Amino acid sequence: MDDWTADLEVDVICSDDDSTRRGKSLKLPLVKPVCAKRKSGYGFHQSCRMCLEKIREAMLHHRWQEAAEYMACCSQILECKSEYRVPPNKVLIRRISTEILHHHPNTTMEDYNVVYERMKHSGFKHYLMISLEHAFHLMLHGKIKDAKQKLCDAEGWKYGKESAIQIQNTRLIQAYRSLLDYIIWCDTKSSLSNKDYFDMQNALNSFRKASVNLKEILKHPGVWDPFILSYVDMLEFYQDHDEALKVLTDYALDENFPPNPNAQVYLYRYLKQHDAPQKKQMKVLKNLHSLVPSHELMLDYISYLLQAEKKASAQKALAVILEMLDFACWRTNLDLWRSLQGVIQKLQMEDNFESIVRETMASRKDWWYALHFTSFHGRKDSKENPELLEVKASLAKILCPDRELKYAAE
Repeated sequence: MDDWTADLEVDVICSDDDSTRRGKSLKLPLVKPVCAKRKSGYGFHQSCRMCLEKIREAMLHHRWQEAAEYMACCSQILECKSEYRVPPNKVLIRRISTEILHHHPNTTMEDYNVVYERMKHSGFKHYLMISLEHAFHLMLHGKIKDAKQKLCDAEGWKYGKESAIQIQNTRLIQAYRSLLDYIIWCDTKSSLSNKDYFDMQNALNSFRKASVNLKEILKHPGVWDPFILSYVDMLEFYQDHDEALKVLTDYALDENFPPNPNAQVYLYRYLKQHDAPQKKQMKVLKNLHSLVPSHELMLDYISYLLQAEKKASAQKALAVILEMLDFACWRTNLDLWRSLQGVIQKLQMEDNFESIVRETMASRKDWWYALHFTSFHGRKDSKENPELLEVKASLAKILCPDRELKYAAE
């Protein structure tokens, strides 16, 4: 709110400055006006600025009724068409109005609709995004069909030559409209217990409407998690597993899309649910590890690595476990330390066991001791988790052979 004055400030230019400049060019003496005239509309802007200061004061003290009354007085600022200055920040006005509505105890849905409709038609620049915000508000109050209608209206809105941002916003409107079709499909599907033909047909129609734009999303790189999951849910319901797998695979592995850990998680869980070959599952987990080495699904990755017969798999499992233990959320996880103990026991059967551990710990030797094996950790683990103390104590000297360890129970 500190930026209100700057956003709504109007430069004042007196008419006597123009007269002086004209006088110099004509070299004629001019009578200095008794009262300098200001630009047209200055008084209006001055009043609005003062009104907004009152609104800020009222909002800071949670006097929402007072803020609403002042807001009603300066709402004409939305129709400002000053020829001397760009109209004030209408986004700021919109945010102030909706904030007051959210907190006012007597606000009705009709009040929201009036404000949003007025905002939409106060200028074309933000029409699409205001329509989307309006739809969100209706969704939060359970008015799904009304929200869909608002998005349908916005989807067909055109103004002038389409700009890149307008095309992008229209695409977003289409995506959310399809998401509402999915919600309607879910509601219709839940009433199919009687196998009524008309209900089944309505559900199929909702699926077709939703799938059109949801399928199109994959042509535009981005993070589309809720839309992809909705589309896959419908495909699975209609037993189209091949298409569902293709959608998730493209979303997770297409290099044109930004790195997205969630996409890898969705694909892995789908593969696991349908008993896909372990090799495919491990490939996805490997991708996830490169993005989020601390993810809980790394426990599955470690399990698969330990099941593999290759010698390199145990070394990889060691690296994965140590990376997880670098993060605070895993430092006291008993299952993970036990997995590390099992990997160490498996690697001890190798001739080059010491060199493997030394190479893996090379980048950690200066700080891993302080992270896990100080006397403070010993006292804490002894008190809170004696089993963890026992497991860590058996690994301390192996992982930090060059340090004098004080990690022990007291």
